[in-house]
This record gives sequence, structure tokens and C-alpha cells, in this order.
Amino acid sequence: ARAGGLDRTDPVSRHVMERANEIMGFPRHLSQHVGGFVITRDRLDEIVPIVKTAMDERKMVEWDKDDLDAVKILKVDVLALGMLTCLQRAFTLLTDHYPNARDDYGQPYVLATLPPEDKQVYKMICRADTLGVFQIESRAQMSMLPRLEPKTFYDLVIEVAIVRPGPIQGDMVHPYLRRRQGKEKPEYQKPELEAILSKTLGVPLFQEQAMNIAIVAGGFKPGEADELRRAMATFKRTGTIGNYRDRMINGMVGKGYTKDFAERCFKQIEGFGEYGFPESHAASFALLVYASCWFKTFYPDVFCAAILNSQPMGFYQPAQLVRDASDHGVDIRDVDVNFSVWDCTLEKAPFDPARILPRHAEMRGVIETKHAVRLGFRQIKGLSKERMAAFVEQRGSGYVSVRDVWLRSGLDVGEIERLAQADAFRSLGLDRREALWAVRALDGKSAAERLPLFDQPALRLRELEPETKLPKMPLGEHVIHDYRALGLSLKAHPVAFLRERLDRAGVIPNANLPSVRDGRRVSVAGLVLVRQRPGKGNAIFLTLED
Repeated sequence: ARAGGLDRTDPVSRHVMERANEIMGFPRHLSQHVGGFVITRDRLDEIVPIVKTAMDERKMVEWDKDDLDAVKILKVDVLALGMLTCLQRAFTLLTDHYPNARDDYGQPYVLATLPPEDKQVYKMICRADTLGVFQIESRAQMSMLPRLEPKTFYDLVIEVAIVRPGPIQGDMVHPYLRRRQGKEKPEYQKPELEAILSKTLGVPLFQEQAMNIAIVAGGFKPGEADELRRAMATFKRTGTIGNYRDRMINGMVGKGYTKDFAERCFKQIEGFGEYGFPESHAASFALLVYASCWFKTFYPDVFCAAILNSQPMGFYQPAQLVRDASDHGVDIRDVDVNFSVWDCTLEKAPFDPARILPRHAEMRGVIETKHAVRLGFRQIKGLSKERMAAFVEQRGSGYVSVRDVWLRSGLDVGEIERLAQADAFRSLGLDRREALWAVRALDGKSAAERLPLFDQPALRLRELEPETKLPKMPLGEHVIHDYRALGLSLKAHPVAFLRERLDRAGVIPNANLPSVRDGRRVSVAGLVLVRQRPGKGNAIFLTLED
């Protein structure tokens, strides 16, 4: 109070402090867990308080999860993941476009029937070629993959669990890697711990292991171990796990463990307070990791289309996802008024392994792609799915001019202009500037233009203006407009226009970094894809693309 400038002898100030102490710890605001379900044997509204929410026909239980747990009411959390949508779309595309992709029973692949433990999938993972896949796409995960070198499904379970704030702060990562690489032996002290920790080389990575250690080595009862699990609760930045320190260490010492070992063991468990995974959770995530990597390994065309149609999700924007697919040899085709629909689609096209960049050369002979990816109207900013569905329905055998689009599609001039800004009239022989010029000739306010006489596309409509020869738009300007309209460009990378200047300044391209002597200070430049400020934000990690 004194630090805040309050006079504790003043009645008003004293009253404010008393009221503040009374409400301390109360919820700051109400928010709903849309994937949380409360289940009771009898009528729910007779047992727990229920309140209406801002959404019609949606109601919310007023108690939080701790209240529900205190009275032993069952709550089930359903986790929504964008990757589930992506995989569902990927399986549909695979079934529709690759009829020979079948399981051992001749049925289309589903999540449960993908070929397990495929060596090519793990080779790709070990190279950290994981941009866009589930969970292991971050820079932290990518840097871990070549060191951990996952070769089995359980390795993926560990990979998912170990690159988390909990294991990192609990000093579990480096001991595990040293033991995995054979540089040191696991330390158990007693066989009872080996039974618990052998799968993770003596390092507790999962909440279940921490609970078992507390029971077997620390003398906790099962109920007390469950309280320890609650203290390690996911998403709590500062938990109460420290309250169990003396109890755990003294219990282990009493059972014959050295105090130093007990303290190190508790320090590792304490890291779970910052985010520890249950083993079952990590295994569920690992399945999605493997499935997304399987698609990217063998069918990058399918994976690219599916993940673009599932945006927004993940670390990377469509520009990076498209470029990565192109680097793996996939032919990416522009949005076009005569070929695109709302979603990105696959078009039959020969696959040329020579298109695969040298750094992905190991994928030659592995990738089974036989299609190009046609970008959909969803990539164009400001368009409506419903309006573009009507546009496609009216397309028939194809539009023949900008004016034909205006007369038949039902789009207004503003929407047609967005198509032109996205350079989507190439199939009509018009580049961006020519299409925009043609849009300018449309009179959006003239009802006479839509009289039945003029609505017949077969008629050769008289142009409102004489043909004008426009200068070609420079490539750099095209790229700028592509990013404005689509958020990506298939024509060139923005940094390509600065490369000569960067070379003169001594900036090293990303492709040349592997050949630079270790320890040398370098200058790099590129587009900032991802900014990460983990923990307390004392350091910022940037992902650059050049």
C-alpha cells in the first residue's frame, strides 16, 4: 500500500484495501471452453449453475474445472486441431486422385491404416524437412530432429514431449540426448526406477512417470500422486508443484536414494509445472505427426492442397507452404477464372523429379506425385465463398472476356477487380494490368448493360473503347501486387530483386550457410516468417526466408 502511495490510516484507502483483499483470487472474467463437456447422471441444470452465452442456443456451466473436480463431476475436453481437418481433406484428395493408393485390403487409406514405420518417412523427418507438418515444424523442433534422429513411432512420441518448456526447464533434454547417442549411461540407482524410466533412458518426460516415481520412490499414496499430477497441470505457468519438494526428497532419501539424486529427480519433475505432457497425449500427437509426414513424403501435392484448404493453422503462411511444395517438385498453378474453384485442387500433370531442389535430392524416386496444385479463389483476399460458388456455376465452358465475366457471373465490379488484382485472367490472354484496364471499362451502375439482349455471351459485344496497347508490368511490380492480393507469388521471391545488392554487402544466402566455417560471424537477410519470444521473452527467435 505504501509503495502504491496509499495512506493506510485513511478510512477510504483502508476500505479499498479490505475490498481488494476480499476479491483477490476471484475470476477476472468468464470465458467458455468450447470443447469442454460436463456429464452428469441426472439433469445437469439441477446440479450445476448454467448461464446463457452471447451465442444463441449455447449455454455454459458457471463452474470452472477445479470446482467440477472438487465435487467429482466428470468433465471431458475435446481438443480441436487444424491438422485433423487437413488430414481429412488429404485422405479425400488421395482417394479421389490416386485410385491405386490402397491399404492391404484394397480400401482407401484412413488414419488407422497408413503404412506404419516407413523408413522414407523417418529419413525425411531426420533431415528436418518438416515445414508444414504437425508439431515438429517449429525451428526448435527442426533443430532437435537431426540430433534425436527419430526412427520409430515411440521416438516421435518422445520428440513431441521433449521439446516443451517443461522438459527444457527441467534439464531433461541434454541428458536424454547424451544417453540416446551413447555418450553416457542411464542412471536409475534402483531397479524399481528402471521399470518406470527405461523407455525414456532414465529421464522422466511424462506426467505418468512423475506420478509413478512419487509412489514408488517417494512414498506417496496414489491419491497424493494424483495431487502432484494436478500441480503439474498443463497450461499453468506457475503451479504449486514446489510445495511437494521436501516431501518428495525426504521420501526418496528415506528409501535409500542419495539426496543429490533425489534433488535432481525432483528438479526434472518440477519442470512439468511449466508444461508437461501425459504420455497418451504425446502418443496421440505423434500419430498426427507421422500421418502428416507420410503425406508430405510421398504425396506433397496432396499435402499442399489439403493444408492450404485448411488455413489458418500452423507456423507458416501459404507463401511458405506453396514454396516448399514447389521446392519438392510440385507444379503450382495460379488462380484462374476459368480453372479455379474455391478450394485448391489437383490437376493431372506429369511429375519431373528434376524440379526437386538439390537439398531435397534424396526425395527423387520417393515422391509419387502425379498432379499439379491449382490455387483456389480462397487465396484471394476479400472474396466470398458463396459468391464464388455462383461464379463457378455460371462459368459453363468458360468465360471469354472480363465483360463476359461481368455479364454472366453475378459478381459486382469490385469483386471482378479483385480477380484482376490477383492476376486471375491469364487464360483469357490478359495480364494483371490489361485485366484491370478492362475492369475500368465496366459501368457498374448501368442497368442497361444487363438487359437480356446483351446477356447472351454468344453475341460479339461491342467494346466500349478502342483497343489500347498497355506497357507490360515489370516483374517486381507483379510480385508486389501478388502479395497484396494473394499473400504469395509464384513469379519470383521478393528477395531475388535485392540479391545483387545483398551480395555486394557481403550478405550470405541461406543456401551457402552449410559451407561457412563454424563460429564465423555472418550477415543474413530475408523475409521474416516467424517471430518467437519463448518464456519471459528475454530472447527473440526469427525464421528468415531468402
